[in-house]
Amino acid sequence: MRPPRAERRPKEVRQHGEVRRDPYAWLRADNWREAMRDPSLLPDDIRSHLEAENAYAEAVLAPLADLRTTLVAEMRGRIREDDSSVPEPDGRFSYYVRYEEGAEHPIHCRRDPEGTETVLVDGNRLAKGEDYCRIGQVTHSPDHMLIAYTIDLEGSECFTLAFRDPATGEDLPDRVERIGPRVAWANDSATVLYTVLDEDFRPRSVHRLTIGGSSEPVYEEGDAGFFVGVRKTESGRFIAIDAHDHTTSEVHLADADDLSGPLLAVAARRGDVEYSVAERDGRLLILTNADGAEDFRIAEAPLEAPEPGNWHDIVPHRPGCLIVSLLAFRDWTVRLEREDGLPRIVVRAEPSGEEHEIAFDEEAYSLGVVPGFEFATDRLRFTYASPATPLRVYDYDMRRRTRVLMKEQQVPSGHNPADYRVRRLFAETHDGERVPITLLHRADRDPGRPSPCLLYGYGAYGISMPAGFSTQCLSLVDRGFIHATAHVRGGTEGGYRWYRTGRMEHKTNTFDDFVAAGRHLVREGFAEAGGIVAHGGSAGGMLMGAVANRAPSLFRAILAEVPFVDVLNTMSDTSLPLTPPEWPEWGNPIEDGEAYRRIAAYSPYDNVAVQRYPHVLATAGVSDPRVTYWEPAKWIAALREAALGDPTLLLVTNMSAGHGGAAGRFETLDERARLYAFALSLFS
Repeated sequence: MRPPRAERRPKEVRQHGEVRRDPYAWLRADNWREAMRDPSLLPDDIRSHLEAENAYAEAVLAPLADLRTTLVAEMRGRIREDDSSVPEPDGRFSYYVRYEEGAEHPIHCRRDPEGTETVLVDGNRLAKGEDYCRIGQVTHSPDHMLIAYTIDLEGSECFTLAFRDPATGEDLPDRVERIGPRVAWANDSATVLYTVLDEDFRPRSVHRLTIGGSSEPVYEEGDAGFFVGVRKTESGRFIAIDAHDHTTSEVHLADADDLSGPLLAVAARRGDVEYSVAERDGRLLILTNADGAEDFRIAEAPLEAPEPGNWHDIVPHRPGCLIVSLLAFRDWTVRLEREDGLPRIVVRAEPSGEEHEIAFDEEAYSLGVVPGFEFATDRLRFTYASPATPLRVYDYDMRRRTRVLMKEQQVPSGHNPADYRVRRLFAETHDGERVPITLLHRADRDPGRPSPCLLYGYGAYGISMPAGFSTQCLSLVDRGFIHATAHVRGGTEGGYRWYRTGRMEHKTNTFDDFVAAGRHLVREGFAEAGGIVAHGGSAGGMLMGAVANRAPSLFRAILAEVPFVDVLNTMSDTSLPLTPPEWPEWGNPIEDGEAYRRIAAYSPYDNVAVQRYPHVLATAGVSDPRVTYWEPAKWIAALREAALGDPTLLLVTNMSAGHGGAAGRFETLDERARLYAFALSLFS
């Protein structure tokens, strides 16, 4: 088949005294809101083009069908199909999630003291007959008599809230549409708070619903750039309503015993000041970067006077040591920190303030703190993994300082960590910074020869890429690949400064760091120029588009999942769900001429040039509210017009899913197998 050629329908866009021409703007459907919820409503010309791209991609990838089937079988063979989580106690019940052999979706359950299981919500039953199904949350009422759950049947991240009686398994008549994924129960076990999405798919308000009654607004956010969320404090005394963009936050507390009362404002929002709160014994614990604490500090304030003037440090700011999260217990304060790119867990006894750290040995690893249901406990649950070590779940006695292994991820087809090597390298980038790189390769790799390499990167929103365990990437590594992760600026691997120097006017550092990481792998003999496959998704897909423009000869291929590549047009379109909240990350090109010129200089779609490009496999989802389908569609169309040397340029659009792709745990394997088969074929 010949590759599809999107029709050029030039559209002039005028901003800040400049005129640019966008020949593929027509791929943005005027009725995108309706099409996001019902993809069949896409205009015929757009649907025809996306379907032609899918047909072309399948034709090109058809010779890889056997390899894809093999990869899916391998990946599936590493999944324990009848798996279950470690039960989490809450009073007389223990709650957990399990999977049945061959089933795609989770089953949420609980056991009573006699060991009798009750199925609360079966995702497989909910998904029956649906093209898409994802459970957002399953949460029980404080008295354990009711279950609230949220479900998305479209992929558009518009959830429906339903309630279930666990004794009968029947749903109550109460049902709420177009909400966010999470809800919080009041202590009366009859009332919940939840976020409501506006017409642009933004969570802008919080409502209260008493079962059997009507819904009432509790909080309305007036700034289109702020999203709201709800969560219950660990003590159970309050429900926190968090209004935030990427760099600023504001918290209001609702009394969980009386949601009809007024909200307590903790601290008015201030630009670039973030904070979150926990509560214990009438005092607030505040994790914040206020007053120059770039890597955050933990303060305490009386509940009756929570304003910043009364914030007194209990864990002062330490530059370079980022406090990632805070978890409060009755007698303990636990924090997850990151320093020099590695995480650690610190346990603090209250009220003495005595601290100790939970120690680990590997060169690179990931940690996670798991919030439980119980507040008055000495037990902390945490997770540990490394690129070679499957995920382990531990229960840690904070008083005795002992840990018990509760579960280790099983790999049914077999896995020996000794067969692999995990390494941490540092690449010097253009301005002298040292960019961490986490490597995984076979222990029997020949160090005298470069290997095919997949280099993954993200670099946005302060999100760090953990050095965790992935059963999927083993299919590449066992075939001789090196799997590498470049911990580029824009994340917080190097503290908050690592994020600050990878956003806004410093955004190009993210791209330069990734290229530096690739070149370092070449210099050190791990890979060869033109022998690296770059991989990233969403904001990491923007990274993919940028490095394809800036250093195309370094890469053999680009794997770009739902890539954010039409940055200038998207950040100039206030109707799109994420645009106003994203301005603190990228800049506002509508009002700020400097931001316009800065984004215009790196936006991947706007900087496609007549040059040789790597091969590209991009994905999209019609129901995606985060990165709209037309961004990768326009990008691939532009590459087809400009690229020299006839590279393979493919676009695969999921016509019935959104940002996360397929929802089923096995369905996702075919999507990953498609990417990996494409990469492997380029080195055969």
